[in-house]
Amino acid sequence: MATTVARLMVWLNLLGRGWLILVWAIALLLAAPVLVVLGSIFQDSREIWAHLAATTLPSYVGNSLGLLVGVGLGVTVIGVSTAWLVSACQFPGDRLWEWALLIPLAAPTYLLAYTYTDLWDEIGFRLGVLLPSIRSLPGAIALFSLTLYPYVYLVARGAFLEQSSRILEAGRILGCNPWQSFWRVALPLARPAVIAGLSLALMETLSDYGTVQYFAVDTFTTGIYRTWFGMGEQAAAAQLAACLMLFVFALLSLEAWSRRQARYYQSSYQTSPSHQLRGIRGCLATIFCGGLVFFGFGLPAGYLIFLGWRRGDRLLGEQFWQFAGNSLTVALAAASLAVVVALVMAYGGRLSQSLPMRLATQVATLGYAIPGSVIAVGILLPLGQLDNAIDGWARANFQISTGLIFSGTIAALTFAYLVRFMSVAFRPVVSSLAKIKPNLDQAARCLGHSPTSTLLKVHLPLLRGGLITAATLVFVDVMKELPATLIVRPFNFDTLAIRVYNLASDERLGEAAAAALAIVLVGLVPVILLSWQMRSLRRLS
Repeated sequence: MATTVARLMVWLNLLGRGWLILVWAIALLLAAPVLVVLGSIFQDSREIWAHLAATTLPSYVGNSLGLLVGVGLGVTVIGVSTAWLVSACQFPGDRLWEWALLIPLAAPTYLLAYTYTDLWDEIGFRLGVLLPSIRSLPGAIALFSLTLYPYVYLVARGAFLEQSSRILEAGRILGCNPWQSFWRVALPLARPAVIAGLSLALMETLSDYGTVQYFAVDTFTTGIYRTWFGMGEQAAAAQLAACLMLFVFALLSLEAWSRRQARYYQSSYQTSPSHQLRGIRGCLATIFCGGLVFFGFGLPAGYLIFLGWRRGDRLLGEQFWQFAGNSLTVALAAASLAVVVALVMAYGGRLSQSLPMRLATQVATLGYAIPGSVIAVGILLPLGQLDNAIDGWARANFQISTGLIFSGTIAALTFAYLVRFMSVAFRPVVSSLAKIKPNLDQAARCLGHSPTSTLLKVHLPLLRGGLITAATLVFVDVMKELPATLIVRPFNFDTLAIRVYNLASDERLGEAAAAALAIVLVGLVPVILLSWQMRSLRRLS
């Protein structure tokens, strides 16, 4: 008996090492673009950097910092205030706004930029006045705040709902009015969640290209594209990407530093007391929440519908289905591949809880914190060098040109999406896997199933919901992604996002209405899922 147990332990140890090697191989592959960008800082590009420092680099730094500060203040104020209103106050329509406030997430910021610019110009034309330009840094800050505040709202609302009513009642006993209870008690307890949501919103801001490019707000993202394609300086573009990564790492470090010595505990879960907002205060709360949904989604979506209705039977255009097919192809490919890879990594983490395994999964999911333009540069640099090497060898030996084999292909684009959105797929899968009790694994082992057989025959049927959620989230993110698609896509391979970007840049938003509405409708899917989950939690509480 002892011999059998010893053999089983040796077999499990070897099997665990095999999964560890597999997960680390995936992690290194997914981290390769980031490592390539970081390695570019050692290349000599002093001449082009001297030119950038004398011309555009100060504006890249200044505008990026200005966006971070402005958007940070905007999403924090809007997200925290709305979360507190729907969590701790009662006013007309509060149950409606608790899920409707998520709707602005459905529309990418660049769609709002195109829509509001066209609408703003139309209003000025109709009124016969010259309105101040919305295409500016303050305009970009306003639009980012309107579309990204749900990141802070979602996590802050969860934090407020989890706070024990006894803590807030103790503050009231000590003489705090409702405003002081929020400012001195509830908000400090919710700070970790607020900072986490703020970090996500700021990383989305840094990774944006369509909005800042259309508004002529030069940031590192626009600088990367301009330096790569406009100036043909790949090394300098990679170094700009490395600078942008420093901003991202600074945000992550700031978030960790802010919680370095703080500890937050909840004594129990009880529903927070509701403050009745009557009269003018209730009306103002309703107007505030309704205005955010209206300006963040209702008005731009309604204007796009109007533009589409005005075009009538020309709404879809001749090439709409081709662009929609391209978007569906890469989105389905990326979502399917991401779910498979996420399942392998999550199951590897279930088999082994060791530090190397946890570190491998963290490395593999690093891409979500990296802007799409940075990932695109990190992919195209090595693939371009590989293509050039193959082409040079073919010319020297066979007098033929192989052209681009790897870079500028659908495979490269799908890999960029995989790197960018691996974390989006991994979180739902690992969460669903954690709900499966370990005794099911032990029972399967006793019946003679290997870990792989257990995964396929036992876990996979139970993970169906988590896998569908992961695939849906990746699919939607790929449909909306612009920077990585713009840089990595094959020639003459335009998606719906590229279609909207090209037409809006030419001031032809009416022709882009169908593609824009398709992106918005797809973006509503995760919002509906989140709203359903929030209503379920409300029924349970």
